[in-house]
Amino acid sequence: MLMSLAIAAAAIGAAAVSANAATLDQMAGQMVLVGFQGGAVTDPGVQTLISEIKAGQVGGLMYLRVNVKSLDAVKAMNAAFVAANPSLKPFITLDQEGGKVQRLSAKVGFPEMPSAEDVAKDDTPDQAEAIYAKTATGLAGLGFNVNFGPVVDLNVNPDNPIIGKYGRSFSADPAKVIAYADAFLQAQHQAGVLTALKHFPGHGSSTTDSHKGFVDVTSTWKPVELQPYKTLVGQGGIDFVMVGHLYIDSYGAPPDPQQLPTSLSSYWIGSILRGQIGYKGAVISDDLEMGAIRDLFKSDSNDEIIRQTVVKAVNAGVNVLLFSNTAVPTADLGQKIHDILVSEAKKDPAFAKKIEASYNLIVALKKKLAA
Repeated sequence: MLMSLAIAAAAIGAAAVSANAATLDQMAGQMVLVGFQGGAVTDPGVQTLISEIKAGQVGGLMYLRVNVKSLDAVKAMNAAFVAANPSLKPFITLDQEGGKVQRLSAKVGFPEMPSAEDVAKDDTPDQAEAIYAKTATGLAGLGFNVNFGPVVDLNVNPDNPIIGKYGRSFSADPAKVIAYADAFLQAQHQAGVLTALKHFPGHGSSTTDSHKGFVDVTSTWKPVELQPYKTLVGQGGIDFVMVGHLYIDSYGAPPDPQQLPTSLSSYWIGSILRGQIGYKGAVISDDLEMGAIRDLFKSDSNDEIIRQTVVKAVNAGVNVLLFSNTAVPTADLGQKIHDILVSEAKKDPAFAKKIEASYNLIVALKKKLAA
């Protein structure tokens, strides 16, 4: 099935998939970003992922600390991932925030960063940019091209079990969060590393952890938590916004008997992020294997849980589907997600249009990685 797109091949290199030649298969694959098993090029899980990238079934991958055996092994794997599809380089991603959340550690010889909380306490924004620049240069040198940060959650609840507890927020003051987040953004971009504001629309007030299950922030979330997104999106240059798995039964949201989290909500992604805030770039989900998502779908079949998750996320407006591949580790998870996208698109023209729109946004980002 051919779908005409408006992106010229020259924009991403002579060998790139051209707008008029991009098939549904190729477009769907660019939406898939998965975790993997293995820590060396020769490992079976890594070889499978390389094959999926080469076949166009996967457009990106995510490192967890378990994948990091040595910096030399990481660099070799990243080179192999790029070589699998050099014309549309895969997003090679990780969470390197600092503090408790950094996949590359001193244990393997990578200089660690302080937490966001400590940086904002001890350093000026200019000093913070220098700290983040050192990290970004190191990431780029290893072949990473996306760092999932900065965290722009406000530290509304210092006892928050997933943000405040780990010092992942710069501050409860939105102006301070914006200043330090901007330092993070500038440093990463100067090194050629893409970024993701997270976790929209704000995880800082929660009292529970979306990794573990349903998180209702209706009584704690405050509209001021949107301010970093409004300001930073308004300044331009945002690569991704990562949407969290949070339920908010307020702020003008229509009644939702399913109690879908923001990551599966067309209201929050379409009406608030894109409509009210005016964001026009790529939307990436937080890990779609977190408890907050998996607990929604009452099925004994992992494949069915994945299918329902994919369909709801795409219909909500997610452009890049992030699966950590940790709930039920599966070597061919990328292919499974890809095949679900293609199957649904063949049944539903509106779904196919969403894939096409996502592909446009993704290729626009990958133009930055083409050099």
